Amino acid sequence: MSKTNKVLLVVVIVLLVALLGLLVFKWSNGSSKVKLTAVYLRTGDLYFGELTSFPSFGLKHPYLFTVNQQDKQNPVNVQKFSNIFWGPEDFIRINRDEVVWTADLKPDSNLVKLVQTNPDLVPPAQPQTGQGNPQNGQGTTPAPTPEVKK
Repeated sequence: MSKTNKVLLVVVIVLLVALLGLLVFKWSNGSSKVKLTAVYLRTGDLYFGELTSFPSFGLKHPYLFTVNQQDKQNPVNVQKFSNIFWGPEDFIRINRDEVVWTADLKPDSNLVKLVQTNPDLVPPAQPQTGQGNPQNGQGTTPAPTPEVKK
C-alpha cells in the first residue's frame, strides 16, 4: 500500500468517526422536549412513554392508563409505572407482536402537559376536612379532561 493510499484511508476513517460522533450527539441532545407515544397492546393495556427501539423495543419512563368504572368521579387514571407497589424499573420491554397500534402524542396535549409539570404524577395535597377524603394512591393522578374545541 502506497503512502498516499494510507493517508487517504486515515482521512476517510477520521471523517467517518467525526460523522458518527456528530450523529450520536444530535441523537442524544437533539430535543429537550419529551416525545410521548401511546402504545396499545392486544391485552387491552394502554401505555404512554418514550418509545425506544434500541437496544430493545419498549417504553422509557412509562405511564399506565387505567379505567376504574367503580369510581364515578375519576373513572380514568394515569399512573407512573415505576410507582406501582411492586417497584418495577422505569422501562418496559414490549413484544412487538403484541402491539396493536402506536400513536405519537401532540406536544400540547393535556397528558403531555401533565407529565411535564408533574412527572411522578403525585396527586396534589388535598385539604383535610375531617370527612375522610380518599386518595387515589401514590403516583396515581386522574387523567386530564380533554379540551373541547369549538
